[in-house]
Amino acid sequence: MSSRDILGVRVDDVTYAETLAFLQAAIAARRGCYVVTPNPEIVMRARRDAALRAALAGAALAVPDGGGLLLAARLWGVPLREQVRGTDLVYRLAEQSAARHQRWFLLGAGPGVAEEAARRLERRYPGLLVVGTFAGSPAPADDAAAREAIARAAPVDVLLVAYGAPGQELWMARNLPHLPVAVAIGVGGVLDYISGRVPRAPAWLRALGLEWLFRLLVQPWRWRRQTALVRFALRVLLEALRRRLGRRALRRAVAPPALAVAL
Repeated sequence: MSSRDILGVRVDDVTYAETLAFLQAAIAARRGCYVVTPNPEIVMRARRDAALRAALAGAALAVPDGGGLLLAARLWGVPLREQVRGTDLVYRLAEQSAARHQRWFLLGAGPGVAEEAARRLERRYPGLLVVGTFAGSPAPADDAAAREAIARAAPVDVLLVAYGAPGQELWMARNLPHLPVAVAIGVGGVLDYISGRVPRAPAWLRALGLEWLFRLLVQPWRWRRQTALVRFALRVLLEALRRRLGRRALRRAVAPPALAVAL
């Protein structure tokens, strides 16, 4: 499995099929690993947050969740094959888990959100077992209570952690070694979508890479966070220019004199 360095954050070049195969292998082996879902906002946060960078680096898998990551990789000449959106990944994994009667635990989100998401998942995917939910918080002071709730539901095959970045990544890095969990996935606002509390962008908008715009329209309070997208885009363009100039300089350095004049 190859990876890309996107402004200091590792992003693995995986497809949905490869990600699901990885998750099922982790469940079968009871690996106790965690998966992160980077997007441009997380990348920009990690540039100034060493603890988040370390938590992202410690993940067993970093899927390309944000469309901006694919655009950056393409501009730099090292494209990623597929955008693996966290919400779609959860639904696809739920379908597989239902067939295998796997045990899920939903952690985080707002009051009542995880419980409603659990009901909807079990109704949509008969055979899926959601063995517990717990809101808690990403604060270290609340770790013990969350670990106790998860331990009571053991064994847990899949733990969805919905605290948003950087809380969920730091939580998984801190707590997963102490939990009877095969694999944990940081899912951000996915439980809000599944529960119906927040509408998801239509498929055609997602296909155009404009899901961020829809989220801004339905959650206008996010506008401050969305400024990270502008900073990310500028960094990506500057890096693309640097790489292009570097390639030109290299061609001139190795070209025969006559060809160098032509260039």
